Amino acid sequence: MVTNEPGTTSPPNTSTPLKRAITGKMLFVFILGDVLGAGIYALVGEIAGEVGGAIWLPLLVALLMAMLTAASYAELVTKYPRAGGAAVFAERAYRRPFVSFMVGFSMLAAGVTSAAGLALAFAGDYLQVFVEIPSVAAALIFLAAVAMLNARGITESMRANLVMTVVEVSGLVTIIALAGLVLGRGEGSPSRVLEFADGTTPAFAVLGAALLAFYSFVGFETSANVAEEVTDVRRVYPRALLGALVAAGAVYILVGLAVSTVVDADTLAGSSGPLLEVVNTADAGFPPWLFSLVALIAVANGALLTMIMASRLTFGMARDGLLPSALSKVLPGRRTPWAAIVATTAVAMILCATGSVAALAETVVLLLLVVFVSTNVAVLVLRRDDADGDHFRVPTVFPVLAVVTCIVLATQQSAETWLRALVLLAIGAVLYGVRRLATARSGGKSATS
Repeated sequence: MVTNEPGTTSPPNTSTPLKRAITGKMLFVFILGDVLGAGIYALVGEIAGEVGGAIWLPLLVALLMAMLTAASYAELVTKYPRAGGAAVFAERAYRRPFVSFMVGFSMLAAGVTSAAGLALAFAGDYLQVFVEIPSVAAALIFLAAVAMLNARGITESMRANLVMTVVEVSGLVTIIALAGLVLGRGEGSPSRVLEFADGTTPAFAVLGAALLAFYSFVGFETSANVAEEVTDVRRVYPRALLGALVAAGAVYILVGLAVSTVVDADTLAGSSGPLLEVVNTADAGFPPWLFSLVALIAVANGALLTMIMASRLTFGMARDGLLPSALSKVLPGRRTPWAAIVATTAVAMILCATGSVAALAETVVLLLLVVFVSTNVAVLVLRRDDADGDHFRVPTVFPVLAVVTCIVLATQQSAETWLRALVLLAIGAVLYGVRRLATARSGGKSATS
């Protein structure tokens, strides 16, 4: 059982240039909005292709796996309320600049790869309801549009996040409600929720599908970046983080049960807009175009937020001397990091041509597994570091199990996924080496040393 250590739960009075304005409820909505949405809209069909009708089961397994790592984030964020994420945890734990750089670069690569996958999802069946256009071409146009919006300047707020979360959740609730309507008419096939794909071993099928399902839960880790802006972070952060994951998991499992009841696994597996198949099959008067619009908003919002994060992370790493300084250039009027936006968009466009939505999602998961292994090990290493004030503490077995699950998930990746991820990480290693060499030749002190 995870508990707060005895004593006061308030963090010490540390100075910060940021305003502590995020309450526990706001943080809950922020995390819920980050987790819910694009993954489930795009990947339910892929999960069905792996496991059959028992879609809910890999979603449950993925939820439990995500909860283990989330508990580690809860300990580290409340122990170091000024920390900025996995790269900072790695720096504190390992004191190896290359390791912390590669952890940060893995987050960056995962973000760009995720945006590429979401662009392909945007260009799938949901978009085809409105206009017929080749998917890769549509994905490239979409990424260009996202880049222009990003460069123009986008002010994010908790209120905007709340609106987008309501849109995303409304679409998923609609699917659950339509399944209930179908069952009420005496139609559908509830028995499908216990059926597995022909010719598969259930345990291996669930594990393989959990790899895809895990993508639907990523996003919770970005909440570590707002630790300094959360009021009473040591008390509210664990509740908001774990509570949001449980809420998202409950919605996902209900959606998994709903889609299996209404649509057979083969139909779902053959569609790039699987939830739209439920709307069409239910034939309850709900306009397919309206649901497609909701799905497009969910996917587009996920891609936009991901590219904002990736471009700002690239800008920050360049400004700190971790990436080429040219990537830190900004537009004079807009004050947006145009060079970082161009670079991350170009990489995302290239990645669009390297695989399907599922393949790119698996690559994202593999890159994040690198980050999660680092974070879970960091929890154990940093137990020797006494932080000021009491903090959330997770039983030792949790991060140990989390590392084991990360390794198990990594073993399920295909050779193609490993190759794509290793190429991206190799690019990071080369950039690190080039930057160190350039700094040494200039006679200056490397920011990473």
